[in-house]
Amino acid sequence: MDIRLSSNDKTLKSPKNTLIISGSKSESNRLLILQKLFPEIRVNNLSNSEDTLLLQKALNTMERTVDIHHAGTAMRFLTAYFASQPVCEVELTGSLRMKERPIKILVEALKSLGANIEYLEKEGFPPLLIKGKNLEKNKLILDANVSSQYITALLLIAPKLPDGLELKLEGGITSLPYIQMTLALLKQLNIPATFEENTIRVLPAGKDVSEKLRKNEIPFTVESDWSSASYFYSLVALAPVGTEISLSYYFEKSIQGDARVAKIYEQFGVETQFKERSILIKKTERVKPFSIELDLVDTPDIAQTLAVTCLGLGISCRLSGLRTLKIKETDRLQALKNELEKFGVQVSITRECISFDSKNLTRTGERIISIETYNDHRMAMAFAPLALLFPIVIQNARVVEKSYPNFWADFKSLGFEVEKLS
Repeated sequence: MDIRLSSNDKTLKSPKNTLIISGSKSESNRLLILQKLFPEIRVNNLSNSEDTLLLQKALNTMERTVDIHHAGTAMRFLTAYFASQPVCEVELTGSLRMKERPIKILVEALKSLGANIEYLEKEGFPPLLIKGKNLEKNKLILDANVSSQYITALLLIAPKLPDGLELKLEGGITSLPYIQMTLALLKQLNIPATFEENTIRVLPAGKDVSEKLRKNEIPFTVESDWSSASYFYSLVALAPVGTEISLSYYFEKSIQGDARVAKIYEQFGVETQFKERSILIKKTERVKPFSIELDLVDTPDIAQTLAVTCLGLGISCRLSGLRTLKIKETDRLQALKNELEKFGVQVSITRECISFDSKNLTRTGERIISIETYNDHRMAMAFAPLALLFPIVIQNARVVEKSYPNFWADFKSLGFEVEKLS
């Protein structure tokens, strides 16, 4: 389904632009694995994303073949989970793109703990045949610059390993906030874990942990997704001074790395006010074109959003620390280059960086620019705020269901025109 997206004289003019955002996909997916290992855990405000629903289904299926489609997080987390479950034999597969996304580092790490995993097609890539068993070893060394999802997948099963897990990370760490999120969740669930001098230790969770969880009558409430909030920060940054949007449910003390958007967008004239379980984001000043340089090694998921904001504001930017974007749903750096250049800017990319000068942004006039999404939900949502400046077409718009199924309905509620084309 393609959609034509445009603004009108009613867009963002409601006295109360209020949205309720679903729970964080990152938190939800971690908690679902932990809940399967510790059934005593109770959770509120789980994400309604397609990825989370696919993970829930996979964790409760009786089928031998588990297809997680485009859900990369589910692929990594389930590989570790199934490998650690005795009397479990599963073929874990996904979409054609998923079969191109590497998983060898995680598989080899699990094998070194004693796992039984085979590649069914190409060496180092899904699909996998996993024969679950008790993993008796408890020490690992990994390069720190691998995907944080590999590390988290190991940490999530660690409390149920006989001797826990000691994981030493070598070199600079990629996406550190996502590792810290995992450890914060373990701590909140009374599971002993430490992170000192690049060594993470998770102790085995005994019966006392389950007993504490049983006695805790307060469910764990998942904070709403900050990655999803970033698209509305971008929208407010491109909007006239005085524009406000209220988003629920957000906490001032967040364990999500992407909460950094609140600070970053201050440079674009956007103020964040924390209320009780919500935030109010407001455009407070008009921003003149300037140059910005950001290292997003800890928050790569907001790179596309920031690039589009800079484009729309006529700001030149250099975003670095983006090495992991090349192995996401698509090669996000190449995809960004392709689509940004449709607006008349010259974009340079390297293995981990994107830069461009948007002072010569093409005002499209009557010409409608069509944005290809490459089966990537973040491409669709990152470019959507440009509809405030000129009409655009978003191809394969349903791709947003991966993380934010209500995205187009929420845009429509803000006064945008959302027209289905096919």
